[in-house]
Amino acid sequence: MSDGRVGTVRWTTLAPPLALVVLAASWGRDLAWVPALLIAVVLVAAVLSAVHHAEVVAHRVGEPFGSLILAVAVTVIEVALIVTLMATSEKDTSGLARDTVFAAVMISVNGIVGLSLVVAALRRRLAVFNAEGTGSALATVITLASITLVLPRFTTSERGPEFSSGQLTFAAVASLLLYAMFVFTQTVQHRDFFLPVEGQHGIPDADHDGHADPPSRRAALTSAGLLVVALISVVGLAKVESPSIEDTVAAVGFPHTFVCVVIALLVLLPESISAVRAAGRSRVQTSLNLAYGSAMASIGLTIPTIAVASIWLEGPLALGLGETDMVLLFMSVIVGVLTVVPGRAKPLNGGLHLVILAAYIFLSIQP
Repeated sequence: MSDGRVGTVRWTTLAPPLALVVLAASWGRDLAWVPALLIAVVLVAAVLSAVHHAEVVAHRVGEPFGSLILAVAVTVIEVALIVTLMATSEKDTSGLARDTVFAAVMISVNGIVGLSLVVAALRRRLAVFNAEGTGSALATVITLASITLVLPRFTTSERGPEFSSGQLTFAAVASLLLYAMFVFTQTVQHRDFFLPVEGQHGIPDADHDGHADPPSRRAALTSAGLLVVALISVVGLAKVESPSIEDTVAAVGFPHTFVCVVIALLVLLPESISAVRAAGRSRVQTSLNLAYGSAMASIGLTIPTIAVASIWLEGPLALGLGETDMVLLFMSVIVGVLTVVPGRAKPLNGGLHLVILAAYIFLSIQP
């Protein structure tokens, strides 16, 4: 990504603090359509700068740490947004955590995966990745989603799609343990399973980004700080824009739950752009690390946090998916397994994932 300059300062350096200032100035205000439109422009700039700084940090620390940092950073702030909305919204928020997490999972495992595979496979005919590492990531996502989003629909201790206090505690602890086990596997025990396949065949320039040397420690630390600022701004501005989004959704006659889809799309934009750019450089493993890591972190960090927050948050906590969403999740699992097992994918594989995502979005509009 080439950066324009303002004087001697890159715009990617100016965008995060500017977005933070705009966030502070607009927080808690009712916005007319013109300010809302200007904030949307600042939001896009913050997203693009987040992508740039994430790539700088990833270049410095290497894979799979780079994709892990971005996935965890986005998810931590996403969790804060969910808790804030649940605590401050005057509308029914019992299904907010479930709907937002499921939207993030569907966008990650179908949207990011599908688009990355299509981009990479069209360039090289086949998208090549490490099936052992990617399979482990997908298996962890499946287990997390099944325990936290499917089982509540079938338990009988509570009425409706809810866990009892004991069941919610078990799900929270299990989610944390699964996520911790995966991170240990990815970064310590079997790190080589999550490295780009091309980097294992003696190709020079192991990062494949066109730069021979990684950034300096100072540059990486600066980008890490600006990345955090940019991500806070992205999620905060998404919260500021949410009333405008809600009004627009209502005006066009879409269900109110579609707001969760829109917010998840905004929050996941940095990871989506980073994944597609990596796929364009034939670093498909990095793209899949980002996609499945985002889905995993979204469940593994959100559910434990919501479990703790439910102690003081009023109202029920609905976690179980409806029948339609469970069918879409089942389709995602089956197609995901068939895509991952060979360790290489055709454009068709990516297209299948994109069609499932399209079906999810369409059925969110017309249930």
